[in-house]
Amino acid sequence: MGAEQKNVVMNKSYAFALRIIDLYKYLTAEKKEFVLSKQILRSGTAIGALVKESEHAQSKPDFINKINIALKEANETDYWLSLLKDSNYIDDNISASIQPNCVELIRLLASIVKTSRTNLKNV
Repeated sequence: MGAEQKNVVMNKSYAFALRIIDLYKYLTAEKKEFVLSKQILRSGTAIGALVKESEHAQSKPDFINKINIALKEANETDYWLSLLKDSNYIDDNISASIQPNCVELIRLLASIVKTSRTNLKNV
């Protein structure tokens, strides 16, 4: 993965983590929701942490593994966002504001995994 692509994913995952933290604060303070909010806080902030970790992967397979786990965390976060919306903890406006960012991260991470696996096979 090129430095520019790495920065895009890192920047987007970091900004997303900050939004998830804000969502967590809102859910706990305003909605008094403490279980689902903790789940989304964990998975939503793990994405960027794993991307950051991948910068110092020990090998190409280790890099792919870390990015793939970040992808799984992004998918899990998307699930929690849907669940929070469908259970009326967050409204359509909040969902429409944050869920597209999650879907974008899923697409970016899936593309990185696919490209990295292809490049690994062609070595």
